[in-house]
Amino acid sequence: MRQAPRLLAVAQGFLALALVLALQACASSDKPKPTALEVNPAQLGVKEVWRATVGATALPLEVHTLGTQVLVASTLGDISAIDARSGKQTWRASVGAPLSAGVGSDGDTVAVVTRENQLVALREGKEVWRQKLPSLTLTSPLVAGARVFLLSADRTVMAFDAATGRKLWLQQRPGDALVLGQPGILAAVGDTLLATQSGRLLGLNPQNGAVRWDAAVAVGRGVNEVERLVDLVSGTSRVGSNLCLRAFQSTVACVDAQAGRTLWTKPASGASGIAGDASTVFGAESDGKLVAWRRSDGEKLWTSEKLRFRGLSAPVFVGNAVAVGDFEGFVHFLSPKDGAVLARAASDGSPIALAPVWVDGTLVAVTQRGTVIGFRPE
Repeated sequence: MRQAPRLLAVAQGFLALALVLALQACASSDKPKPTALEVNPAQLGVKEVWRATVGATALPLEVHTLGTQVLVASTLGDISAIDARSGKQTWRASVGAPLSAGVGSDGDTVAVVTRENQLVALREGKEVWRQKLPSLTLTSPLVAGARVFLLSADRTVMAFDAATGRKLWLQQRPGDALVLGQPGILAAVGDTLLATQSGRLLGLNPQNGAVRWDAAVAVGRGVNEVERLVDLVSGTSRVGSNLCLRAFQSTVACVDAQAGRTLWTKPASGASGIAGDASTVFGAESDGKLVAWRRSDGEKLWTSEKLRFRGLSAPVFVGNAVAVGDFEGFVHFLSPKDGAVLARAASDGSPIALAPVWVDGTLVAVTQRGTVIGFRPE
């Protein structure tokens, strides 16, 4: 049984927390049982090389990587910078309030957003400015080109001066009455800013917010606003200008982010981001199936049902394997060729809360309790 999505209702330019859609029609006793794990095949050597603690964390927060550094924020507003090679904490700071989004950084400025709709910027672990926002933000800030870019939950895009916090521009387009309560896409490809707008991906001029191109990825269908809900979710796979992404419970697609052209779309029913390499794209469906699609045309290559109903995180490609976390805190390593399980590693027993990241030969996983673990495949 898939997790119910968190929805937000848009009202008069602001966001109010709406209902949680009960996709489950059955009682809790009728939920599908998680697939029992087989004996660890240990076909791939995986060694835990370090552990650190950052404080309890959960979605919509995201791990940010910068060189060999990993930035992780706790739900209560503590931010830690950890060296992925050694696990050593290089600095730690607190913004003094629970967070709704983060972390973003360009190596100089670090940005997060509090639940009180405050955009907070830090340098060298010290706060330098705060800026009040008009609405809820769930997507991690993007810090680039001496600017801090934001994508609010209603998919308004804003730019702020990274040095002073002064608002530079705002791009707001008519949107849907309901939007998905999880991070969207906010990224840069060359000199183009990419942002989510319902089922579309926009290419914006980062200097003024003008729309350069608008690529359709998914179209809402249904008899009511809930059924027509379409939104692009955080977690993409990029090779050059080729960007592959997911529309919530609708499609997986690849877009030419330079030309602003959708290359292909395929039906898919997942809610989390995807990963990939130059030839293949990988994603976890809402029921725990792992699927691989050919990057060139979207043809399905294989499907693995070994981890069904295990509450999977978004996957990460680690070179010789595809890794994904589950609700019991295990990290599973699968073959990118056929989806066969190669190895399994344990964490602290709490769910893998955020999408794992691959940094300088180390897989970094963060649990719900706030344990950050570095695994090194051999």
